Amino acid sequence: MPQKESEPKSTFGQVCLEYGQAILLAVALALLIRSFLFQAFQIPSGSMIPTFLEGDRVLVKKFSYGLRNPITNQIWVEIGRPERWDVVVFISPEDKSKDFVKRVVGLPGETVALAGGEIFINGRKIEDPHGRYDPLGSPALRNRAPVVIGEDQYFMMGDNRDHSSDSRVWGTVDFNLLKGRAWRLYWSWDPRAGRDLGERLRYDRIGRQVE
Repeated sequence: MPQKESEPKSTFGQVCLEYGQAILLAVALALLIRSFLFQAFQIPSGSMIPTFLEGDRVLVKKFSYGLRNPITNQIWVEIGRPERWDVVVFISPEDKSKDFVKRVVGLPGETVALAGGEIFINGRKIEDPHGRYDPLGSPALRNRAPVVIGEDQYFMMGDNRDHSSDSRVWGTVDFNLLKGRAWRLYWSWDPRAGRDLGERLRYDRIGRQVE
């Protein structure tokens, strides 16, 4: 009696289904990671020089301060709060379609003032290990009358003090606008260099931890 040929282990439709499931799983994992764990951001300006250069790409820990609704950014589970000198990515208080990256200088309840570029917290001068001032820059942003920071508000400044639009211009940032803490550079590309890869790619910055 002739033996019946065995059916193929998988049909074309089954293969397509398996690939489709794998792709959907990969997309779901990518969305999960981007929404709750890590998100990539590109640095568009020099407001954070020397910490960030224009063309840097940075990974941000979305879970640094809590788990948030990925659509509204409202906090679901709070994990922690920003500390002074944290580098934070947040939604612009003026334009919700834009993200900014700045450094936390003033915390809720504190009084912040600037005099000649020096930072005063609650009337006492503090050391500023990250600020950079341009010798030829305008002194307009170096002096500010005392500002009392409200509850759940943070006073942000760019490290490139004379060339940064920040809380000295548009006020404090609400905790609900924070997206996460900048963690590590994963790419650095000089947009003003020539076409040669060796000239444009800043190898020494890739992998650098944000401090």
